[in-house]
Amino acid sequence: MSESPVIDENPPPRSWLGDAHLAAVFLTRLPLPDAGMGDLARSMRAFPLVGIALGLGTAAIAWAAASVLPPLPAALLAVLALVLATGALHEDGLADLADGLGARGGRERRLEVMRDSRTGAFGVLALIFSIGLRASALAAIPLGWGQCAALVAALALSRALIPAAMQVMGPARTDGLGAGAGCPDATVAAAAAGLGLLACLIGLGLSGTLAVLLAALAAGGAVVWLARRALGGYTGDVLGAVQQAAEIAILLAAAGALT
Repeated sequence: MSESPVIDENPPPRSWLGDAHLAAVFLTRLPLPDAGMGDLARSMRAFPLVGIALGLGTAAIAWAAASVLPPLPAALLAVLALVLATGALHEDGLADLADGLGARGGRERRLEVMRDSRTGAFGVLALIFSIGLRASALAAIPLGWGQCAALVAALALSRALIPAAMQVMGPARTDGLGAGAGCPDATVAAAAAGLGLLACLIGLGLSGTLAVLLAALAAGGAVVWLARRALGGYTGDVLGAVQQAAEIAILLAAAGALT
């Protein structure tokens, strides 16, 4: 997540459909038509819509795999399919941030380590726990509607937190993907949050939504606090780590609420 995209300084107005298209092209590796240049910051309002689509697809794979496999292998295959669909975009950010936070030295040294394409021990451990916790939580959730609702909630709400995190932090550096994407305004962050919460309410109800929201805010907030303290703000890697931490926390909370 370190390359800077080419951002049109005066993009044409986009509809929700156009924003969803741009968001899907950015967040996934699915074979979609070229979205052209546009306002990536504004398209973040549609990030939860991409999460909903990914959640439904992942739930279908989990259900199909569980028809022939025990719960844990089926859940691992579902998580694998999700990683392939997204090109490990957020996992890469989580691993880079873990390596940066584990590096000795000050802010500049941490940012330098995060730019390194090699993955260190902290990054590998972060990925192991990310995959393991998500798969084990998913395996513990009853098959069918419960898994589908949990996945949609996790993938939508965790992506809704990305523009919210950018509202409370400034960029840690002037280049890179985090700075190049631009900062979404408060209306974009609010629209994304509303969509993420709606996805949770439909699938999990009010009590379930409160549980996963608190878990997501605690996990994502912890990453935000660490990033501000250690780096002085966000990078693309930090935003990926916010999404991963929130997704893990939501699935764990859903497993507790639904079992």
